[in-house]
Amino acid sequence: MVEKSLFLCLNMAMDRIRLIKEKNFDELPKTSGVYFFYSKKKLIYIGKAINIKNRVKNHFQQPSYRDNLYIKTVNKIGFIETKSEIEALILEANLIKKHQPRFNVVWRDDKNYFFVAITQNKDKIPYVFITHQPNSSSLRGAVATKQSRLLRSARNDEIKYIGPFVEGTALKKTLRFLRKVFSYYTNKKHSKNKCTYCHLDLCPGPNPDLNEYKKNLKKLSQILQGKSQTVLNSLKKEMKKASKENKFEEAGKVRDQIFALQKIIAHANVIKSQSEIVINLSGDKNLTNFWDNTQKILQEIVWPSLRGRSPKQPIHRIECYDISNTQGNQATGSMVVFVDGVADKSQYKKFKIRLPEKPNDIAMLEEMITRRLTHPEWNYPEIMLIDGGIAQLNIAIKVKDSNLKTRSIKVISIAKRNKDLYIEGKDGFIPLKSLPREIYNLVLQLDDEAHRFAITYHKKLRKKSLLD
Repeated sequence: MVEKSLFLCLNMAMDRIRLIKEKNFDELPKTSGVYFFYSKKKLIYIGKAINIKNRVKNHFQQPSYRDNLYIKTVNKIGFIETKSEIEALILEANLIKKHQPRFNVVWRDDKNYFFVAITQNKDKIPYVFITHQPNSSSLRGAVATKQSRLLRSARNDEIKYIGPFVEGTALKKTLRFLRKVFSYYTNKKHSKNKCTYCHLDLCPGPNPDLNEYKKNLKKLSQILQGKSQTVLNSLKKEMKKASKENKFEEAGKVRDQIFALQKIIAHANVIKSQSEIVINLSGDKNLTNFWDNTQKILQEIVWPSLRGRSPKQPIHRIECYDISNTQGNQATGSMVVFVDGVADKSQYKKFKIRLPEKPNDIAMLEEMITRRLTHPEWNYPEIMLIDGGIAQLNIAIKVKDSNLKTRSIKVISIAKRNKDLYIEGKDGFIPLKSLPREIYNLVLQLDDEAHRFAITYHKKLRKKSLLD
């Protein structure tokens, strides 16, 4: 009955889809929700977004290497607006499960998607955890991760799986918020004393009311299946009943649950924006691993393997340069710095170009890089990214090779018109869109940040000159 009810809800959700023709982006909303790509009336991809319009445009205007597999075949776009990010996350998961679109990578590899597992045995206290492995058969030879240990611990338990969810980070954030309303255990056993989570009201404690605890887990399960309104209605009935029976303390607790749940569903930020995927790398182990992976791909592109051995040149610091001027007037240059994939604004530098005011971007770039390389105290980068094509690349190579201490720096450049990447020592260019998404995003973010920083300084100088 639960499955039938869920699919009925999903059918009702699909009735809310609004369709537009490909690239009619102005008809898309700037709200959270789920979007759909169709090719010849066939649903081929489902995604979620904080801002549907921006995310859909990004697929077309800055396609990843995965987007390029299908984006040219898309002739219709659909969308469903949601009231919150959590609702978008859950709706996406349920619709992918039902429709299994071809280009949702979640269906290519079991280990790429996530399930919430809730143990169900009557005589044991249930607990909750996230897993990649919904089948008991996958326990054989499983890596000794926290998830696999929990699955082994639950080997003889009945388990209810809710999912699949595409984005693990968003799911973890959602559970973290919901745990504040419906506290739960994450392990099979609890100590006789209160744990840290007990003091934070995130754990039911050593001796919970089992019936009440199981009711809360049922509500948690319903929310993760997209039935938050059902849960809110149920809580309101409980509050009214407790109030009629003069159980005012109990009614107050339920009221607090209602307010907290409404606030979480409406305002919790759980979905990453596109810019956060590359830039927000500090302080998180998973994101640090992301940079390690990006670094390896970049090493292979910039320093190709020799005799089957991977290049060992580490990449910690990347600098990007851009010039901004109006017909040579008030010319400025910018240098932005990314350290281990993270923008470090404390190390940004701006240059007021000293050359005569003539429109000569190459000469201006030469001046800026020459001045920059006279400052070893700033630390030299492993990679210099230049805004421009082959001419800009060559002048940067000439300048850095004139100094023995900077010859090891690798110079690359990005030609904006066609987004082609030129690499020192390589003939021709590489279309940026043909590179892995990690590199595509990193290069564009460096270039966009350098352009933003340069033009901001240029506008400031122009404004000052007008006031003088």
